[in-house]
Amino acid sequence: MTTTLAAPEHAQPAPEAARKPRWVKPSVAALLAGTGLLYLWGLAKTGWANDFYAMAAQAGTWSWKALFFGSLDPGNVVTVDKPPFSLWVMGLSGRLFGFSSWSLLVPNALAGVASVGLLYLAVRRLSGPGAGLLAGAGLALTPVAALMFRYDNPDAFLVLLLVAGAYCVVRALEHASTKWLLLAGVAVGFGFLDKMLQAFLVLPAFVLAYAVAAPTSLGRRIGQLFAAAGAVLVSAGWWIAVVALWPVADRPYISGSTDNTVLELAFGYNGLGRIFGEGRGGTGAPPGGAGGRGFGGFGGETGLTRLFSGEFGGEASWLLPAAVLGLVAGLWFTRRAPRTDRTRAALLLWGGWLVVTTLVFSYMSGIIHPYYTVALAPGIAATLGISARELWHGRANFAARAVLAVLLAVTAVWGFVLLARTPDWQPWIRYALLVLGAAGVLALLFGADRLRRFGPAVAVVGLCGALLGTASFTLATAATAHSGGTPSSGPAAASGRGFGARGGFGEGQTDTAVIDLLKNTTTKWAAAQSGAMQSAGLALSSGRPVLAIGGFSGSDPAPTLARFQQYVAAGDIHYFVAGGRGGFGGGRGTSGEIQAWVEQNFAPVTVGGTTTYDLTKSVG
Repeated sequence: MTTTLAAPEHAQPAPEAARKPRWVKPSVAALLAGTGLLYLWGLAKTGWANDFYAMAAQAGTWSWKALFFGSLDPGNVVTVDKPPFSLWVMGLSGRLFGFSSWSLLVPNALAGVASVGLLYLAVRRLSGPGAGLLAGAGLALTPVAALMFRYDNPDAFLVLLLVAGAYCVVRALEHASTKWLLLAGVAVGFGFLDKMLQAFLVLPAFVLAYAVAAPTSLGRRIGQLFAAAGAVLVSAGWWIAVVALWPVADRPYISGSTDNTVLELAFGYNGLGRIFGEGRGGTGAPPGGAGGRGFGGFGGETGLTRLFSGEFGGEASWLLPAAVLGLVAGLWFTRRAPRTDRTRAALLLWGGWLVVTTLVFSYMSGIIHPYYTVALAPGIAATLGISARELWHGRANFAARAVLAVLLAVTAVWGFVLLARTPDWQPWIRYALLVLGAAGVLALLFGADRLRRFGPAVAVVGLCGALLGTASFTLATAATAHSGGTPSSGPAAASGRGFGARGGFGEGQTDTAVIDLLKNTTTKWAAAQSGAMQSAGLALSSGRPVLAIGGFSGSDPAPTLARFQQYVAAGDIHYFVAGGRGGFGGGRGTSGEIQAWVEQNFAPVTVGGTTTYDLTKSVG
């Protein structure tokens, strides 16, 4: 962009990365150390985070088969409603270090540090270390990143795999490398094994950047892209093939699917159902997304304003307006650059990631939670880092300086708006943000940055004005305990912003008397309960296997009534614990049949404040 601002017809100079200024290594070390401290400090306050995934990771420490399939229990009755990549990592960590909150969550935090480091490396290779550091800091200081990299949802590893894929694309762009392009396909394929079709949202950007900017012939570019598509299919499909070929009677039910197959889960509940709101999967599950409100109303109204409103706004939108404007400016200023121009290639890659993900998240009418926006954060951070760096280096041109001033002004004003949504929390921050932003804008417009010794000061003021809002919210997020299935970022003062801001479904409350009861069992399953929302708490607190009837929501047909009766007859389950919410299945279907059968054939006993049934003592 710098060269096109001054003289579009000239060749682009060597990338800044090749010059390796002395400040680079200590700056990168500080970035990674700071990110590690942010994501690891006080991690214990999170506890088990999302009990649902913690239950499955615990099962993986007891059974290799449960680890492979992502089962909720070591008896392999039913899986989680996602593929198991993140569970593989957390389960192996539990096996190596003993299962605990620490062994569960530290891999996710380290995935965050690795994501920041890889993002820096990817951006630096095409745009220099300055842009790389800005991008890395932008990702590290995104509130939803601090939330998810301190959590056990699959999103942390999804981000790591997608950033790794982008890094491989960057390496492929340098010399039209087939090897690196294939590795990018492998990374995206394993991203599919973490969160299915969401991993594919980056593919249009990867294809566009390589098809446009790779330094080789069009025919070879097309051939390489087809080869990379094959790498995606193989790396994503091998686990699907194994599950499909495995005897159905000898593996768990695929939770969330309607026909017990991974493909239906991928393209139904976790695919088109998410986009078009066609339902939530599982037998008896009611449809979601009516009226464009998503799952339980978590998503709000569809449209371009979704990511700026409600809980979405505070998660990842702090730098989004500036990133979009920076992308537009960057593409305009590089419009006459050669096809293989590095800056434009970087903007196509990261800007494409930003645009596609933003549009899908804005208009999908199925299940969507605000924390999904963590997958948008690398695209925002990299796009803004690249465009801001190029505009700064081209600020001798007033047009570039003016655009940079607009980016800073928009970021400061939007940060003020977001902070004003929690008016009682540290109100001085939003006013400091405006003052710093205004100072930076005026300095840029009047050329103070071009005066000797004033340039670094203007840069520091501008960075503070741009990052103070998102950094403060990120620090507050890391300092706040989160749990349950629908966490959201921000300070504790903002906990009332919406359903499940600090918890919600998946955060089972356990009765200590019941826990003591389960600890003394020796059966295959200490207990059974409808749905995983509360049964997960039983398993985690007691350290004993618990059968979550019907999977996550209680609506999956696993186990069937006949199979459950076989388990009871064989003495495999000691207790049935009432009070399971049955999830959104509402006690209907298989879980309802099992509960009715238990109530008819076994006597209720109140333990603490919970009704239990001893399945070893039939009233008949």
